[in-house]
Amino acid sequence: MKNHSVIAVVFTKNRQEVLLIKRRDVPVWVLPGGGIEKDETALGAIIREVKEESGFEVKIVKKIGEYTPVNKLSKFTYLFECEIVTGEATSSSESSDVKFFEVKKLPKLIPPPYPMWIEDGLKNEKEVIQKKLFQVNYLELIKQFFFHPILIVRFLLSKIGITINT
Repeated sequence: MKNHSVIAVVFTKNRQEVLLIKRRDVPVWVLPGGGIEKDETALGAIIREVKEESGFEVKIVKKIGEYTPVNKLSKFTYLFECEIVTGEATSSSESSDVKFFEVKKLPKLIPPPYPMWIEDGLKNEKEVIQKKLFQVNYLELIKQFFFHPILIVRFLLSKIGITINT
């Protein structure tokens, strides 16, 4: 599953808040997740990634969706709803902060497609959602460059393996 990634949506019991992490390499708020390692399943990857980035042990509630990239800016992504089993919010080498945010008051610096993924998680569909990642595109990247040039440069550097962890 090289070039595949996993993302977790972790809601509070009342589904009014969602868990976000603030990345260190590109300081924006995102859902926990990351790449699937060699010989790892998507299920194993999501449990590992949430623990590494947030400090929480989770169990998988369900697969929400599968998202296909339309360019080189993103990867094929599995989206899972997870539930906290144990642990406490803990930053890591990948995250500088871990918090729950109201789903109706997400932080300003949350890039696409994360708001869409949160919305898809709230839909509570019976079938696995299958979508193309149109929100992650070159036009949006250029537009965001004018508003957040440092963040976009850091994002592009991370795509070629150069990370700036602050």
